[in-house]
Amino acid sequence: MTADRAAAAPDPALVEHLRSAAARDPRVGAAGAPDRAALDGVVRELIELERHILTAAEREALVQAVVDEALGLGPLEPLLRDPAVSEVMVCGPSRVFVERRGRISEAAARFADDAHVLHVIDRILAPLGRRVDEASPMVDARLPDGSRVNAVIPPLALDGPALTVRRFAAEPLAGADLIALGTLDAPLLELLVTAVRARRNILVTGGTGSGKTTTLAALAAVVPPGERVITIEDAAELRLALPHVVRLESRPPSLEGTGAVPIRALVRNALRMRPDRIVVGEVRGGEALDMLTAMTTGHEGSLSTLHASSPPDAIRRLQTLALMGDLDLPYRAVAEQVASAIDLIVHQARRPDGARRIVEVAAVEPGDDGTVLTPLVRRRPGDGRFERTPDAARWLDRARADAAEGAGA
Repeated sequence: MTADRAAAAPDPALVEHLRSAAARDPRVGAAGAPDRAALDGVVRELIELERHILTAAEREALVQAVVDEALGLGPLEPLLRDPAVSEVMVCGPSRVFVERRGRISEAAARFADDAHVLHVIDRILAPLGRRVDEASPMVDARLPDGSRVNAVIPPLALDGPALTVRRFAAEPLAGADLIALGTLDAPLLELLVTAVRARRNILVTGGTGSGKTTTLAALAAVVPPGERVITIEDAAELRLALPHVVRLESRPPSLEGTGAVPIRALVRNALRMRPDRIVVGEVRGGEALDMLTAMTTGHEGSLSTLHASSPPDAIRRLQTLALMGDLDLPYRAVAEQVASAIDLIVHQARRPDGARRIVEVAAVEPGDDGTVLTPLVRRRPGDGRFERTPDAARWLDRARADAAEGAGA
């Protein structure tokens, strides 16, 4: 039994009963929003009046659950208050899972029924001007604190509404934090920081949940403060502590199917905004071609992430995505553009124990047959130590020289 399951959540039916009864009490903010202190007191009175037999801990949990239901996101509130929870996953009303330190466990939180889950989803989306219904049963949104929300409801979700809330650390992780977590070591951090300052184009790759965005943010944070950086994302997650950052976020279509602004349009527009560097949160489609164009037309030092299972797979996938941007381009031309645009691939993986680790760093260079990948650093599968190839020292020396020249300029 997990720690979350050890303490049973209050009965959702009882929580709703007390909430409805408290809402009828004139002391609970009859005009305007409910008063938290008044609501707390009224709920305690109702528990005494109805003679519910509870321990002190159960009573406090029940009162908090009623307040959360009335003023917050119901059963999700205790999970969202826990700073150790990085992701909340609702799989219908009776199954809720959380991720802590990279490991998933079942939580005690429960919803009364599908309608209860839908009510919480609507409460999340309403302030954002978004909605989800049978006509549009999927939605992807961002909360004011930067958390990413995805909801899928029936008929697409067969076992009840599915809700995923991915949270991010209040303070972005820096390079030293990644060393402490074991994502990389000090020499590898030096190589990556030097690559950023030498204006190398870097692609961070890996599977879902492997920590790509965290590493991307740590690398972008070492961009020299005098440069203008434009970030482009589907849901804005990057928070860079740099003085000159412009954050752009794509927009989905309205309920009428109009007004969408895709990533590709933002990448094209960013080229007109005098950027020194462009940071694309994730490349998923035809915007890959525009990003490659930017990288080869005076915007060196740009950064992005890409879903891939290895550096060679990342190259192939990037070529395929670029072809989606212009199917009239010959494959050879796209392959050559990828080879000339990308300088470094940083590949990450998520281990079974939930740890996120950089497992390979490879340099990208043009070759006679397209792209040539040169491994620079690899993590040994046995002891987890980083193994550097002879090419790593030569690559780092060139990057240091370019970084010094750029700093002097």
